[in-house]
Amino acid sequence: MEELAEKAGITVRTLRFYRERGLIPPPRREGRIAWYDEHHLARLRTIAALLERGHTLNGIADLATAFESGRDVGEVLGLGEPTEETPVRLTPEALADYFEGQVTPENLATALELGYLATDGEEIVHISRRLLDVSAALVREGVPLSSVLEAGRRVRVHADALAELFVDVLTTHSADGQLDRLRPLAKSVVEAELSMAMDRRLRQKPPA
Repeated sequence: MEELAEKAGITVRTLRFYRERGLIPPPRREGRIAWYDEHHLARLRTIAALLERGHTLNGIADLATAFESGRDVGEVLGLGEPTEETPVRLTPEALADYFEGQVTPENLATALELGYLATDGEEIVHISRRLLDVSAALVREGVPLSSVLEAGRRVRVHADALAELFVDVLTTHSADGQLDRLRPLAKSVVEAELSMAMDRRLRQKPPA
């Protein structure tokens, strides 16, 4: 414990307090000896970084609970399954920097539930660089992260229906092994229809 506290730059008393609050996992025990490892040190450094960013210990404890209840990266990404998306590995403090002030336990739990985030040891993995960047851009433009996540939840329902439609069409009318080659065509149809639908909505919007 003394060695861990020294490496983390905190007192043993503070370390005991963090343990009592459940902010770090218990050590591995061999008889009367308690062993701490790099995961404990990484968690302490994360706590320090989040405190510097204005999070309270209660908030950090809630974030840790949501983080530890999340699914692991293999479960979310589906090992071996094809994807066009590039996952992004983040530390908890890096995630907090992306969405400054809005990485609340509630938003984190929602993102974990949707499968946008997964856990891999002390790291967080976002399933899509594109989704991460777009979500951060929307938040910077003033859209609350909770609204971004709720929009994502609703979009997924329609996206699943569109994917089912196009997979059925392409499976029925194309040769085996052609789905990957035709996939961009299906995406272009969806993008064009979405663009025209937004045009129609904007034209219907009454003047301010």
